[in-house]
Amino acid sequence: MIFAAGLTYFWREFRGLSELQAKGVHQLELYANGLQSELDRFLYVPGLVELARDVLAVIEAPVDALRRQNANAYLERLNERAGTNVIYVLDVSGKVLASSNWQQPDSFVGMDFSFRPYFQIASHGERGRFFGVGTTSGQPGYYFSHPIRRDGKLAGVAAVKVSLDRVEQSWSGGEEGVLLADGHGVVVLASEPAWKFTTLRPLDEHTRAELLRTRQFDRKTLRRLDLNVIDELGSGLRIVSLSESSATGTFHKPAQEFLAQIRPMANSDWELMVLSKLDPVRVAALGDSMLAGVVAAFGWMLLLYLNERRRNIKVSLAAKEALERAYGELERRVRERTTDLTAANARLQAEIEERERTERHLQTTENELVQAGKLAVLGQLSTGITHELNQPLAALRTLSDNTIKFLQRGDLETAQANLTTIGQLVERMGHITGQLKVFARKAPSQPRLVEAHKAIRNALLLLNPRIRKEGVHLELDCPERSPTIFCDQNRLEQVLINLIGNALDATKTSEAKRLWVGCETDGDRVVIRVRDGGSGLTEEAKRRLFEPFFTTKEPGAGLGLGLAISSGIVRECGGTLFGDNHPEGGAIFCLELPLVPAEDGPA
Repeated sequence: MIFAAGLTYFWREFRGLSELQAKGVHQLELYANGLQSELDRFLYVPGLVELARDVLAVIEAPVDALRRQNANAYLERLNERAGTNVIYVLDVSGKVLASSNWQQPDSFVGMDFSFRPYFQIASHGERGRFFGVGTTSGQPGYYFSHPIRRDGKLAGVAAVKVSLDRVEQSWSGGEEGVLLADGHGVVVLASEPAWKFTTLRPLDEHTRAELLRTRQFDRKTLRRLDLNVIDELGSGLRIVSLSESSATGTFHKPAQEFLAQIRPMANSDWELMVLSKLDPVRVAALGDSMLAGVVAAFGWMLLLYLNERRRNIKVSLAAKEALERAYGELERRVRERTTDLTAANARLQAEIEERERTERHLQTTENELVQAGKLAVLGQLSTGITHELNQPLAALRTLSDNTIKFLQRGDLETAQANLTTIGQLVERMGHITGQLKVFARKAPSQPRLVEAHKAIRNALLLLNPRIRKEGVHLELDCPERSPTIFCDQNRLEQVLINLIGNALDATKTSEAKRLWVGCETDGDRVVIRVRDGGSGLTEEAKRRLFEPFFTTKEPGAGLGLGLAISSGIVRECGGTLFGDNHPEGGAIFCLELPLVPAEDGPA
């Protein structure tokens, strides 16, 4: 009996540990994904700050009170929409120029944060991340930083502070203990408040000096967490205990033991740890071992049945009663486990809904960037379009004056001819402004059947003034009955204007001022090619062609977003965009989109 009970205990404990390990792996995945999703919600915010006019204006003239007030107001509005704690802008020395909390008693405006690591990283041209306790507010938070460049040089730093309290609140509702430690072994997030800002291992003098310099934590709170390793089980598993000094409330008992599982966080030196209580496993193992002992005893009593019938009946009844109690206990545990799984499923569903909301927010941001790309193109075309409209306007004024004189003289035939010419000029101007209105319209993507030659000619209509002004010879190879594609025509024209505009920029310093635009069908794909007569692409340009904010133009001539936005638009339409050097010289960009056969129609 003792052997059977002992064997059952060890087998049930081993099985329970395996179940805890599997559940811990799943929980680690959920907690890690939830934390990463929370951080990813705010990745776009520093980039928006860099693009804001009011921010760039205050960097150029930090002593201008009006610019500083406009920048503070913009950051305050952006902070409310994004759901962050604080958004602020620093100059190259680390002094805060503008902040979303400019009206609060703990305003950052005028403060020096040059000692913070996130500023030092961004001042070297890289995006920075940092977790620490605020030196002004005393509240912990996660910091994002982004370099702000003007004319290719560092002009300032955009910084965003966000709270991770929502992540901690989601952890506190689980059965397991959860903690997140940084590379120094300091616990920065935890399901138990008493664990937060403790250390998993002793800090050496160098680390303490570094934390003091950056003022990342309050030194008084960095006490040692009494987490002791009892047994190493291999594969990252270990049995640990927490002493009474580490426990608060009723969640932990003195020297309670846990199964500890650790997972490194991606792209950082942080580690996520889940602590699963071992008491339920051992209680279940003890119950199963007792049940096994009862069954063994029952079998032994059956062997003694002939000699001690009356005694065996009594023992049999006792064994049956014990079995019923064990069965009732088992049913109770099944109900508890079902309840736990239902709660876990509800949390998972909430996380899925949160991720879907984040994806919708990212889609909205992407649409805003596409509209910004359109406005940037219209700004580049404004000079040529103004010249294109000034000529008809001057002619309209002359013809209208002459028509009045001819009417006074009674020369109706000449007056009628002038009015006909005026109507043609008005129609021409209306065609130009109408195309500008369609192109600049801000609307969600509306895919439909589009003939390739119409999109090409609409793009060339907006660029014709620049082509004529710069004396570029255009060779257009596009049949009137060109192939049909399924996409948003307005966004396709935006991509074509970007490609043709880049080709015109490439021919500025070239003797061969030529531009080739062609369209053809290649199997089940429609291929649109734009080739220039410039000097071609360098190896670095080919390698970083679609990288955001990379540009080969002179400082101030472009943000480097055109090809990145165009690539995203083409990818939405199920196509590809790539560029290379042409064998006969210059660069060539190929836009490939799926062909829609004419007989398929709108389907």
